[in-house]
Amino acid sequence: MISTIQIHSKKIKIDLSKPLDISMSLRASNKNANAWYIDAPKIEPVKVDQWIASVKEGAAINFNNILFNPHAHGTHTECVGHITEKFYSINKCLKQFMFTAEVITVAPEQVGEDKVISKKQIQFLLKRISPQALVIRTMPNTKDKKSRHYSNTNWPYLTEEAAVYIREKGILHLLIDLPSVDKEKDDGQLLAHKAFWDVNGNIRTEATITEFIYVPNKVLDGSYILNLQIAPFENDATPSKPVLYKID
Repeated sequence: MISTIQIHSKKIKIDLSKPLDISMSLRASNKNANAWYIDAPKIEPVKVDQWIASVKEGAAINFNNILFNPHAHGTHTECVGHITEKFYSINKCLKQFMFTAEVITVAPEQVGEDKVISKKQIQFLLKRISPQALVIRTMPNTKDKKSRHYSNTNWPYLTEEAAVYIREKGILHLLIDLPSVDKEKDDGQLLAHKAFWDVNGNIRTEATITEFIYVPNKVLDGSYILNLQIAPFENDATPSKPVLYKID
């Protein structure tokens, strides 16, 4: 189904019947992707006295409680409220959901004991393109990202300089296939988060960071339309489902 949408006064055709889902599903399993030193998500039927809300247990319905952390257990989108004393809700900050997007693939550079995504790499891959959203796929890009446990692994991260460059390009929505744009253990500096949201300047409350995505290898680098779908949580972060569409 071909649909025409208008972004930046430009009419763009996309095929809505061919979505490219770059989210990771949340599973009540140790095989769920995980970070930040907490247990796996739980999805369990409600129990009231002897009654168990499961059809398998004789109930008329399945009626589950879900216990998870959006930052630790899969694809999530966060606003500046993630790092500020003042409360900001992602449900209030994200008011539009369709954006121009550029997918790039980066092999993080070794710097001492760390692997980093540098300004030079982002600059080279984006060239003169200034999309509303930037989708970063890191190499190697294997399917085990969907079940990897990242705690105590010192994953790759964006340098502060790279985050400043992305902000100055006017990119409002940053998506990455890692648990965080920042170093796992950085003594709370959060340099990339702070630089992207410009917390020491004119705070960009409309800007978002989406982490823990998975971009399949079949999704080629290039330009797309992004539909950034979120659950309407009044919280700094929420589970999300970013979907790409090829531009026809």
